[in-house]
Amino acid sequence: MKSNRRNFIKQTGLLASAGLITNPFAAFSTSLKTYTVGEIIDLFVAQVPNSPFAQTVDTLKSGNKNQVVTGIVTTMFATITVIRKAIELNANFIIAHEPTFYNHLDETTWLDNDPIYEFKRKLLDEHGIAVWRNHDYVHSLEIDGVQAGVVRELDWEAFYKQDAVLNLPETTLGDLISHVKSKMNLPALRYVGDLSQKASKILLLPGAIGGRRQIELLMKEKPDVLICGESPEWETPEYVRNANEMGEKLGLIVIGHSASEEGGSGFMAEWIRKNTLGVPVSHIPSGNSLLVK
Repeated sequence: MKSNRRNFIKQTGLLASAGLITNPFAAFSTSLKTYTVGEIIDLFVAQVPNSPFAQTVDTLKSGNKNQVVTGIVTTMFATITVIRKAIELNANFIIAHEPTFYNHLDETTWLDNDPIYEFKRKLLDEHGIAVWRNHDYVHSLEIDGVQAGVVRELDWEAFYKQDAVLNLPETTLGDLISHVKSKMNLPALRYVGDLSQKASKILLLPGAIGGRRQIELLMKEKPDVLICGESPEWETPEYVRNANEMGEKLGLIVIGHSASEEGGSGFMAEWIRKNTLGVPVSHIPSGNSLLVK
């Protein structure tokens, strides 16, 4: 029976990707099991070491734990575009990695009467959509779920030893940039270094762990190239530029925060498929807010 269910889900995904099912959730008219928002949250949190955390930003930003889930969307940011797509899919649960209301703690009192905040809040409330931020917990898995998802997205699983350092076949900084752009479907990346420099040892730090921490890991690991989500220009980019100015061969690739961690939301969608059989789930990338021209 389990194999039949897996085949059904797999076939549905293939049909959806081929455009034969415009709404992938429509194939699940009768769910194998119903879950509430709280049950899915608790199921994921239970696998995280030392959970639940006494203090965390991973809270519900809208909706309530008791509502029955009709479908799930995973994404980096619960943008208005993502919310509208969730509505089209009849998905009432969005699992986002980053804040919904423009600050780390999702505090909203300072946004009272702001038309942009009010529009977004009303859209969520009118359609009964729960938004849960999954940031601290997914990063705290025994194997960081975001990093694992990004490694899979970059097709580097064969070189992944479950830490931030990957030893790839020798390439160049320029070819490495082309690979990341292709795999992540990005129009452009920011970088520091000589495009022809040889590169093999890679330090992969998605997101924004802070310039000082990035530099400390550069000092410790001595990679050929650091790939990160973002960093203030006066911190890591300036450090890497100075290294090149004194004759060191060190590269830096800055992907952008959202794209650098989107693979983690893909990881979350796969986790839901494996652990909540019958719950329709779709990963919808939110894309970078800053565009390139």
